[in-house]
Amino acid sequence: MGDFAAKFYQNFIQDNRYMFLVNGLKNTLIITVFAVALGLVLGFLVGTIRSTHDKRGGWTVANAICKVYLTVIRGTPTLIQLMISYYVILVSVNNKILVAILAFGINSGAYIAEIVRSGIMSIDEGQYEAGRSLGLDYWTTMRKIIMPQAFKNVLPALGNEFITLLKETSISGYIGIQELTRGGDIIRSKTYTAFLPLIGVALIYLVIVLFLEFLLGRMERRLRQSDR
Repeated sequence: MGDFAAKFYQNFIQDNRYMFLVNGLKNTLIITVFAVALGLVLGFLVGTIRSTHDKRGGWTVANAICKVYLTVIRGTPTLIQLMISYYVILVSVNNKILVAILAFGINSGAYIAEIVRSGIMSIDEGQYEAGRSLGLDYWTTMRKIIMPQAFKNVLPALGNEFITLLKETSISGYIGIQELTRGGDIIRSKTYTAFLPLIGVALIYLVIVLFLEFLLGRMERRLRQSDR
């Protein structure tokens, strides 16, 4: 027990090394929150365009652009996309956090788009007819009738995507960002011990994921209650 306490002190307390984890966690959360926001905007936009094309036709050019976007983003590793963004496309941008937000947001948007499209396509055609019978146009029907139902259907999948994105930010260290995993790695390089820093990082991720799952569970229960 005394040996564990000594190692704990050496890894986290001595020279305020826990601050590497605190600062890393802050960057991880910043990247995740803003990337999720960007991914939601892109995902709902692309998903709506794709589902509208499938249901009504038209929008041929926009649908083709969306398909290319989905194919490229879903067909290449996230790490490669991040490195291309930093070293090639956004090489003139000095803010690494911003580059990571854009890269992860664009990546997440592709997966959210397919989640949203599947949710919209799962809504019975009778719902559209009900909207038209009330005198609503297509986009008003989508906004007031279809989207709320689709959101309820895809909420678990969206939650899984958010959690996946949170964990994927651990590769941000490849472009020199001190995120949570990188913070643990810095501690390991200073103390030459791997167990406690890695376990500490894993526990922090686990606590955040459990908290997100708790929030998603409560949201799902409230949505189910509203259906009654």
